[in-house]
Amino acid sequence: MQASEPVGDGWVWYAAYGSNMDAGRLRCYLAGGCPPGATRTYPGARDRRVPVRSAAVELPGVVYFAGESPVWLGGRAFYDPDADGTVWARAYLVTVGQFSDIAAQEMHRLPGADLDLGAVLADGRAQLGPGRYETLVRTGDLEGVPVLTFTAPWGAGDVAWTKPSAPYVRLIAAGLLDAGGWEADAIARYLATRPGALGHWTAEQVMRLLASATA
Repeated sequence: MQASEPVGDGWVWYAAYGSNMDAGRLRCYLAGGCPPGATRTYPGARDRRVPVRSAAVELPGVVYFAGESPVWLGGRAFYDPDADGTVWARAYLVTVGQFSDIAAQEMHRLPGADLDLGAVLADGRAQLGPGRYETLVRTGDLEGVPVLTFTAPWGAGDVAWTKPSAPYVRLIAAGLLDAGGWEADAIARYLATRPGALGHWTAEQVMRLLASATA
């Protein structure tokens, strides 16, 4: 973090646990654009600066794959903070406005207004709508700054799990590796054992995807 950047009110950590762990993909939510392999162009945020910095973090709960992504043609990543387990994620230090605009685009809303974070900061959760990524979750704090993310209102045990596609797994694995908190073989084992991936992807297969992403 640059010494000139203030930290406190007006800042949050956005904890990405899916494809947004890839910094290039997240950049499209900030600067606007169409990520490689995607069919949707994002308008971007009001504040188009890159995050101040990122950090590898571990969250309570589980990441699972469900539904059908029209972009990735497989299961999407969701976060269940109430399940037993540990989630590996990449947290980005951003302004409240940047977090609001990232969340709005994930919710298929137009960015441009700050979210009211009062409820999630006070209660740990706030459901803004019934959609897939319209539930805000506070997972804790990092360096005195709240760590926030968004997910579905349902839990991992409430829906059928779906196999994630190879391009999606590759992007998530590459984002985890770039976060700097885990070795490649550990990442491969982690992703191969997530609900939805378990039984469809082996650690060896994920390692090959990761190798192709970093070649």
